[in-house]
Amino acid sequence: MKADVVDCTVALPGQAFYSTQIPVCLWFLARNKSGGRQCAGRTFRDRRGQILCIDARKLGKMIDRLHPELADGDIRKIAHTYHAWRGDRSIKRKYQDVPEFCKRAALEELREHGSVLMPGRYVGAEIQQDDDEPFEEQMARLVSQLCEQQAEAAKLDAAIASNLQALEF
Repeated sequence: MKADVVDCTVALPGQAFYSTQIPVCLWFLARNKSGGRQCAGRTFRDRRGQILCIDARKLGKMIDRLHPELADGDIRKIAHTYHAWRGDRSIKRKYQDVPEFCKRAALEELREHGSVLMPGRYVGAEIQQDDDEPFEEQMARLVSQLCEQQAEAAKLDAAIASNLQALEF
């Protein structure tokens, strides 16, 4: 397989397809990413040595409790981002990296990450804050908090039962 043929990767929301539960990532391939070439009446910029990563996992809305659906505006956002990145002059806005959504990644950066093509690795997926609390201490604190909440729940249940009895229910 020829190197540098992946033009863009798009990570879609989880469970977007009814036939599979696994996450889906679309790959757009281009045989020739060099600039100045005419394609369908359009001239694109030189994209050699680069890949566009789009993380669309947060787009869309739930159409039932398991399946998200991309709205027309979401699809337009993805398409316009891709076309702007390619240098399509029919797109009014210039391409710009957007944290947590899209990033132009150089092949060297991909190699540094073991050639993994999942967009979340490059666009800056949400950073999980490490609270620096050791697991054993955190677990002891949470179990203690749970016990306190269960004791409070028992008191509230007794108060509710007493009120219902006073109301002769």
